[in-house]
Amino acid sequence: MLRFVTVEEHFGSPGFFNGPGQIFAANARNSGVGQAVVDGLAEVGAARVAAMDAAGIDVQLLSLNNPGVEQADPDVAIAVATEANDFLASAVAAYPTRFAALAAVPLPAPEQAAKELRLRVSGQGFKGAIVNGHSRGRYLDDPFFAPFLQELSDLAVPMYLHPTIPPHPVCEASYSGFSPQVNFLLAGPAWGWHVETGLHVIRMVLGGVFDRFPNLQVVIGHLGEGLLSMFHRLNDYLPPNATGLDRKVLDYLRNNIHYTIGGFNYTSTFESLLHEVGADRIMFSVDYPYGSMADGRAFIEGLSLNEEDKAKIAHRNAEKLFRI
Repeated sequence: MLRFVTVEEHFGSPGFFNGPGQIFAANARNSGVGQAVVDGLAEVGAARVAAMDAAGIDVQLLSLNNPGVEQADPDVAIAVATEANDFLASAVAAYPTRFAALAAVPLPAPEQAAKELRLRVSGQGFKGAIVNGHSRGRYLDDPFFAPFLQELSDLAVPMYLHPTIPPHPVCEASYSGFSPQVNFLLAGPAWGWHVETGLHVIRMVLGGVFDRFPNLQVVIGHLGEGLLSMFHRLNDYLPPNATGLDRKVLDYLRNNIHYTIGGFNYTSTFESLLHEVGADRIMFSVDYPYGSMADGRAFIEGLSLNEEDKAKIAHRNAEKLFRI
């Protein structure tokens, strides 16, 4: 029987909802996303496991919900990341065969982010880090974040790069002028989150992050966050003689980046990604509680794949990369 491991599944701790998550929760309630999603984020116990059982999901890899702690003041980021990781460690301890954890890291304080990552990975078995996009307009190509990236590389654990709202000046210029609800959705789950994350990956490539840390592995969701249609254009217009990089852009996108589904249950997009990166680079995810676990599983089961590739995407790739 096919096993199902999902790797972009979210939670919110009390400290998160009392801090960086306050505005998010209010926007979610007012935008049509709804209170049920907020409640789903807060529940990481028996009710979530029961929902997993009903949908046939074996393991969820849990991570702190967007906006995480990346936009907070350093002291707040440190405090909330610590609280969220403690909260998550308790959930995993209660259900060790059903939950696994990605560590929230206080990126506004990179040295502390490195320490927090090492503590959680080495001491509590966390599987890597969750980074919710830029940190106040700074991207991971900035040398400011070198201590954190070095720790990721030294520990040999992956980082999940999750979307967040673009920087405020970008939102003002490109994602305003409509109703508050449409502004929020356009800057967020309808468009802005995804192209923002794709841009972040491109910046990491062009900034030489993967030349400095060649074994670093980054995971992005939503079938490539809009990058897929630009793979070859990026490769053609950013050659090594222009970028100064060790390799072509597409080499990094195929060797340092992994891709998950995250509720993008779109067959044609999936098949294009499969063609570009192969089954070894794609993992199942639902984006719970935003996406339906049952729908996600049905999507995987309905794909026209051989059994080996279907098993890789459903669980084996995640088990290998995250050591689940």
